[in-house]
Amino acid sequence: MTQPQQLGSPLYKLLRGEQTSTFNQQKPASGMIDLAGGDFRGLDLRGLDASRLDLKNAYFRGADLRGIDFREANLEGASIAHAQISGAYFPVELEASEVLMSMQFGTRMRYRRQP
Repeated sequence: MTQPQQLGSPLYKLLRGEQTSTFNQQKPASGMIDLAGGDFRGLDLRGLDASRLDLKNAYFRGADLRGIDFREANLEGASIAHAQISGAYFPVELEASEVLMSMQFGTRMRYRRQP
């Protein structure tokens, strides 16, 4: 299992400092932003523009994710154990049971594969 990491990216450091509005302003206008494997435990990330974020294997234990739209983000392998997710949108490829199991038990979310 991949362990959460402190990433060296300046954008990651903004999120670690809970500066979501500054992150949203400095985020590039195109392309995926690599935050894979990042440690986001316990952070208040409300207001985050999560479009085009690669959050594969990220760790969000106890984070405040309320109202975030993750529909255009990659959350495969991410864990949201005990996170606050009220009003959050998740990618359509993630079944509700995956989100629930991850929130309750910390399991890594697996995407449903399209035939």
